[in-house]
Amino acid sequence: TKFQRLKTGDVVVAKSPTNPKQTVCKRICGMPGDVVTVQPAHSFQSIRHHVVPEGHVWLQGDNLANSTDSRSYGAVPLGLVRGRVFYKVWPMREAGRIVSAKPS
Repeated sequence: TKFQRLKTGDVVVAKSPTNPKQTVCKRICGMPGDVVTVQPAHSFQSIRHHVVPEGHVWLQGDNLANSTDSRSYGAVPLGLVRGRVFYKVWPMREAGRIVSAKPS
């Protein structure tokens, strides 16, 4: 299937798990069976660990300070993933191939 080629670090387009009329573009930070560590957003919060369930992926935006992603809504069903992003066309100054890499 098309999902067998997905891997951690890939950028994907998916239907939003909170609003099916919206599409999100996020990086895969966890595949089924992976343990994902989520750093706290505030000093009063603690580090959390999540196991990505079978049939799901953990998605996070590259701009962690301003991204609604799996840290808010949890693991995303693979059925919502529409495909892998391989090229960015806008803005023109940033146009180019998308590299699969883990976010820093």
